Amino acid sequence: MAKARRNKRGPFEYAHKLSMQTVFVLATIFLYAPIVVLIIFSFNDSRRGGNVIWRGFTTDYYVKAANNASLIEAFVNSLAIAVISTIFAVILGAITAIVLWRFRFPLKPGYEGLVALPIVIPEICMGVAIAVFFSSMGLYVSPGTLWPFNLTNIIIAHITFSFPFAAMVIRTRLNNFNREMEEAAKDLGASEFQVFRDILLPHMKPGLIAGGLLAFTLSLDDFVITFFTSGPDTVTFPVKVYSMVRFSVTPEINAASTVLILITLVLTAIAMRFQSFEEEHK
Repeated sequence: MAKARRNKRGPFEYAHKLSMQTVFVLATIFLYAPIVVLIIFSFNDSRRGGNVIWRGFTTDYYVKAANNASLIEAFVNSLAIAVISTIFAVILGAITAIVLWRFRFPLKPGYEGLVALPIVIPEICMGVAIAVFFSSMGLYVSPGTLWPFNLTNIIIAHITFSFPFAAMVIRTRLNNFNREMEEAAKDLGASEFQVFRDILLPHMKPGLIAGGLLAFTLSLDDFVITFFTSGPDTVTFPVKVYSMVRFSVTPEINAASTVLILITLVLTAIAMRFQSFEEEHK
C-alpha cells in the first residue's frame, strides 16, 4: 500500500522537480544572457557594438581600448579610488565590527541601524545626499589639484558606502570567536595589544580579506554615487563607459566592459571563497 502511495506521488514530484529546473534555467538565461552576448560581441569584427550580425573574430577592439588614453586614465582613476577607499573601509569596518561585537552601550541598536543604513537605502539617494553634503560644506576639489588628491570627493563617498559592507562581513567572523582563548591569554600575562595582535587579528583575517575584496569590487564598478560626486575633470571607468555609450555602442565599449566584468567576477569569486571558508570553520 505504501509502495502504491509512493508511485501515486511520483508524477507530481517529477512535475514539481521539472518545473523548478525550468524556472532555474530561464532565470539563469534571463540574468546572464546579456553578459554572455556582450562578451561574445566584444570579439566581433564590426564597427558597431550593437550589430548582432557576426562579422568574424578579432581582438582589435581590445587593442584599441588599451590604446585609448582617456579610457586608460579613467581605469587608473577607478583603480586608485578602489584601492585607497578599500584600505580605509577595512580599517573603519574592523573598528566598527569590534565595537559592535565586544561592547554594550546605550542606543546600541540605533547605532547598528545607522551603520547598516548605507546598505539598505537606494544608491541614488545616497549619491544625492553625499553630493548635497559636499556642496553645503564647501568640499570641492579644484581641477588643478595633484593626482590622486583630485579624487578625494569620490574616495570619501566610496568609503562612506563601502565600509558598512566590510563591517558586516568582519562582524560575522567575530561572532565565532572563542572568548576563552582571549581570557586564557590574559591569564598568562598578555596585554590587550598582544591579545589583539596574536589572537583576535589572525581570527579576523579571513573576514578582513573578504570584506576588503567586497569593498574593492563595490568601489571599482560603482556608477551612481561616483556620477554625483565626481568633478567635471575627474572621470572613472564606469562613468567613462557610460559617456561613450551615450554617443554609440562600439565594440571598443564591449571590450572595456568585458574587462571590467571579468575583474569584478574574479574579485567576487575570491570574496565568496573566503565567505565559504568562514562558514566551514564556524
